[in-house]
Amino acid sequence: MRKTAEFLSLAALAALIFIIVNVFYGPHPLPGRIPTHFDAHGQVNGWGSPRSLLFFLAFSVAMYLLLTGVSRFPSLFNYPVKVTEFNRAQLEQLALSLLSWIKAEVLTFFVWMEFAMVQAARNPERGLSPYPVGAFVVIVFSTIFVHIVAMFRAAKTSQ
Repeated sequence: MRKTAEFLSLAALAALIFIIVNVFYGPHPLPGRIPTHFDAHGQVNGWGSPRSLLFFLAFSVAMYLLLTGVSRFPSLFNYPVKVTEFNRAQLEQLALSLLSWIKAEVLTFFVWMEFAMVQAARNPERGLSPYPVGAFVVIVFSTIFVHIVAMFRAAKTSQ
């Protein structure tokens, strides 16, 4: 499963790069002012330069590198259960899986946000659907919950 999450993360980075390249060098350039912020109902309430789209790419690359680097040291993580010699390997695998899935989910969300901003710039009257933001929050917290429950189970079975 971790390999799937890592693949999704790399695919999301590739999609972000594709969107950026298409925006700046593609056949349909964006206007000089694009929506950069939306209210809770999906209506535009902030405008900026198309270059602001580079923020998602830069932040995504930084997040990918940071989480990938952190995952190299699972023994230093702060686990919600006591780590013993019997459960260490399983807890580390669960923590690495959690990091991989969170990375994939956040990067996928950034792809959606960047794509939605581009679409809103091309069709300003359309706005943005607020539902994916709620879905993102539910998915991330569900991922965290499932992995933490798995860690507690791993600690219980190794006693």
